[in-house]
Amino acid sequence: MSPISSIGITNAAILTIAVDDSTVQRILDAAETMPWVLHNADFSAYVSSSRRPHIPQEIKNADVVIAVIDYSKNADHAAVSTAYLQQLLGNVIVIALATDRNPDLILQAMRAGCTEFVTNSTTQQEFAELLNRLNAQRNVSGARFGNSGSVLSFFGAKGGVGSTTLAVHLAFYLASYHNKKTLLIDNHTELGHACVYLGLDGAKSNFSELVKNVNRLDSDLLHGFTAKHHSGLEVLSSPDICGTARPIDADAVAKLLEFLKSEYDYIVIDSPNILNETNLAIVEGSTQIYLVATPEIGAIRDLSRCVDNLMQTHCAPEKLHVIINRFSSRFAVKVEQIEKAVRLPVAMRLPNSYVELVRSVNLGEPVALNAKSEFAMQISKWASTLAGTVTQTQSSVPPGGSPVEEKKASSIFAFFSF
Repeated sequence: MSPISSIGITNAAILTIAVDDSTVQRILDAAETMPWVLHNADFSAYVSSSRRPHIPQEIKNADVVIAVIDYSKNADHAAVSTAYLQQLLGNVIVIALATDRNPDLILQAMRAGCTEFVTNSTTQQEFAELLNRLNAQRNVSGARFGNSGSVLSFFGAKGGVGSTTLAVHLAFYLASYHNKKTLLIDNHTELGHACVYLGLDGAKSNFSELVKNVNRLDSDLLHGFTAKHHSGLEVLSSPDICGTARPIDADAVAKLLEFLKSEYDYIVIDSPNILNETNLAIVEGSTQIYLVATPEIGAIRDLSRCVDNLMQTHCAPEKLHVIINRFSSRFAVKVEQIEKAVRLPVAMRLPNSYVELVRSVNLGEPVALNAKSEFAMQISKWASTLAGTVTQTQSSVPPGGSPVEEKKASSIFAFFSF
């Protein structure tokens, strides 16, 4: 019995974007060998929320949508197309296509959300084997074939580096400026600041309490727990009383994240930098993990240790993105030194905006985009890229950040024992 027929897939769709005609034909010929009612559409240009093609209803209704996108012609536009399709279609899997297996291109495609990478030289038989393998994996796991909500987790290298500020602002921008259904989770065991930064009372919106009720959870119960911000952002808080922290069951957290993915476009989690069982469950369930540090030697030392710990848990390195906050300091550690220290590229640098952010916290309101600040513009680019609405001028901030050329670091890091 075919692995597909055993899991009840009847209708399938193939989307090809910016793919040459001969490769399109090989893909379709391979798909024709599968026991599907097949639909297909071919788009010669990249797609996005501002360049939306007509997608027939029968494709939207398909059990499985497989999109093949050419990354070699324009990787930034291909990444935007990937994000757009993932938001538009809840049952899509994206395969990146390129002229060769360039490591940097593979990394960018995986960060954008592609699950497979093939080249233009892939034969019809190899495409058919890929389709069978993907479906066999689905049959074993019993998982839904496709994408759901994205889990974006923030971990600070140490206290005070601004990870909560960045998590709050990214979640706020996704909800407010992109109309994405977004949930912000404050995963600190007590006295977290997410609700404080948003001017919300989170006393009745406790994340740990929701975890305890996961076995009877439904949409009504969930939305009865969350605090609502006027932007549309929903929030689950941490306890705001000292001495109330209790262990949170890691299995229940994993189960809750799976449920939340079906309810929200984005789940943004602000976590303490402690790799306990709860946070390991969050790491495992995360789509992207943002490691936040400031450009000073103590934070970079701790960031290096954090990366080491995550790697030891077999965390996929393509999930990890280094964010350097408050980078405008005159005496900041250089980017190439940081990359050498942590053995990961710096995905993004954010400016030192101390005055406006202190004012934002005191007012209980995130920095608005119309403030025209450098900080606001960077967060806007970040959110736009995630939401698939990035413009050509914004493409300098890709979904997971882009690799930066590695240079030799100075001897200041010699004592780090890498």
